[in-house]
Amino acid sequence: MKAILYTQYGPPEVLHLADIPKPTPRDNEVLVKVHATTVTIGDTIMRSFNLPVSGVQKLMARLFLGIRGPKRSILGMELAGVVESVGKKMTRFKPGDAVFASTFAVNFGGHAEYKCLPENGVIAIKPVNLSYEEAAAVPGGGMTAWRCLKKGKIQPGQKVLIYGASGAVGTNAVQLANRHFGAEVTGVCSGANLELVKSLGASRVIDYTRQDFTQSGATYNVVFDAVGKLLPAQGKKALKPGGIYLNVHADSDGGEKLENLLLLKELVEAGKLKPVIDRVYPFEQIVEAHRYVEQGHKKGNVVISLQKPGETK
Repeated sequence: MKAILYTQYGPPEVLHLADIPKPTPRDNEVLVKVHATTVTIGDTIMRSFNLPVSGVQKLMARLFLGIRGPKRSILGMELAGVVESVGKKMTRFKPGDAVFASTFAVNFGGHAEYKCLPENGVIAIKPVNLSYEEAAAVPGGGMTAWRCLKKGKIQPGQKVLIYGASGAVGTNAVQLANRHFGAEVTGVCSGANLELVKSLGASRVIDYTRQDFTQSGATYNVVFDAVGKLLPAQGKKALKPGGIYLNVHADSDGGEKLENLLLLKELVEAGKLKPVIDRVYPFEQIVEAHRYVEQGHKKGNVVISLQKPGETK
C-alpha cells in the first residue's frame, strides 16, 4: 500500500510517498480502507518537532514523539473510510461498513491507504449525512472542543467567548457552545472569517486585528482559547466573577473516548454540528497541505482525499 512517511523532523519536504506492506487485522481488529484523512496543526507540530509547550509537558512530548527521530513514521490523527476486512473476534463491524475514527491512541497512521483499528477503539459508523471528507474532519477538532467545553460547566443562556473561533477546534466549539449547550457565543477571529463564525452560531464576532476583546468591557462566564495563543492572564481579564478560563493545550486532556465520538455523530446527524472544510488536497499533494496548514490561517479543517475516480463520496 501507499503511505506518507517521515523518518526525520523538519519542514514539509521530509514527508515522502512510499510503498509499504498492507497491514493484516488481528483477531480483534478491523482493516479500514482509508478514503479521507486530515492534516492538522498537531501533524505539523509532530513533523517539525516545534512543540508549543514547555517544562515537563515539553519533556514528555519529546519522549513520546522520539528524541532523535520520529517513533511513528506515519502521521494522520483521524480518518474515514470503508471496512475491508475484520478479525475473527470482531463483532462491532462488518466488511462494507462506512466508518470514521480517531487514530490518536493507536499510533496515528491516517496518512496511508489502509489502517488497522481495534474493536474497542475510537471508531464508529460514519454519520449518514456526511461525505467521507467531511466525516474525517469530525473526530479531532470535535472531541477536543467537546472535552474542553465540558470543563466550563456551561449553562443555557450563559455568555461564552471562543478565541480562535475559525480554526478546527474553534469552529466546533462555536457550534457546540451555542447549539448544544445553549450559550450566547462571541467569536474572536480575523476579519476574513467573521461571516463564517457568525454562520456557525456566534451572536457576536470580534476581529482581533482591530479590537482587543479584553478592553471592550464585556465579560463572560467562559473564555475558551481554542488556539492556545492567549496569555492566561489576558483571557481571564474578561471573565465574570466565578467564570472559567479554558486553554486548548491545558484542558483537552482526558483522552479520546468512543462515547464522545458517538455524541458528535448524534449531533451531526441532528444538524447541530457540521465540520468546516477549508481545502481538500489529493493524497499526492500532502506536502502542499502541510505548508498551507503551517501558515496558521486555515478555516476549520484541511482534508486529504485518497478516493479514486468513481468511488462514492
